[in-house]
Amino acid sequence: MERIERAARRIGRDPSEVTLVAVSKTVESARIKEAIEAGVSILGENYVQEAQKKIEEIGRSIAWHFIGHLQSNKAKYAVSLFDMIHSLDSISLAGELNRRAEKEGLTMNAMIEVNLSGETTKFGTEEEKAFDIARRVLNFNHLTLVGLMTMPPYFDDPELSRPYYIRLRELKEKMIKEGIPLRELSMGMSNDFEVAIEEGATYVRVGTAIFGERKK
Repeated sequence: MERIERAARRIGRDPSEVTLVAVSKTVESARIKEAIEAGVSILGENYVQEAQKKIEEIGRSIAWHFIGHLQSNKAKYAVSLFDMIHSLDSISLAGELNRRAEKEGLTMNAMIEVNLSGETTKFGTEEEKAFDIARRVLNFNHLTLVGLMTMPPYFDDPELSRPYYIRLRELKEKMIKEGIPLRELSMGMSNDFEVAIEEGATYVRVGTAIFGERKK
C-alpha cells in the first residue's frame, strides 16, 4: 500500500483514488486470511470453481472480483459469487451476465477487457469492438459498465508497459466523449503497477508482490 501511495502522490493524485485487488489465484485460504488481516479488502480470482471454494471457506467480509477469462456457461455462477467482473470481452457474454443477474435480482458491475497488444495468448476484445460492447451494455438494466481493463505483455522494464496504459486511458476518454459513462481503469500488476497508477489506474491487480511467486 505504501508503494501505491507513493506512486499516486508522485503525480499529484489522491492515493484513495487507487484500489488494490489482491490476486489470490492458487493461493491457499490460510494465506489469504493473513492478507485480509493485514488490510486486504478485495480479492481477485481467475477461476470460478476455485473462487467458489474459497468464498465458502473465507466468507464475504471482503469483496471478490473476477479477473480471469469468463466463459458464458459460467456466467450464472459468476453473478452470484462476485462483486465485479473485470473481464467482459463480448456482447454475448454481456447478454448472458445481464440475463443471469436479472434472474438473481441484482445488478452486476463490469469492465470491458481490451486486448491492446494483439497477442493471441491473451483474452480481451479489440479496441474497435469495445465501443460496440459498451453501447450494448448501456441498454441493459442488470449489467452496469464501470470501466476498462487491460493486460499488456510482460516486460522486465515496467516503462515498456506505459504505452498500453496510455492507450487504455485514451480509450476511456474517447468513450466518455461519446456519452459512455466510465470511471474505472483496471491496469497494472506486480511488476508495473506504479507506472499504471501514473497513467490513471483506479484498480491495480497485484499478486506476486503480496503472496510471492506462484507454485508451478
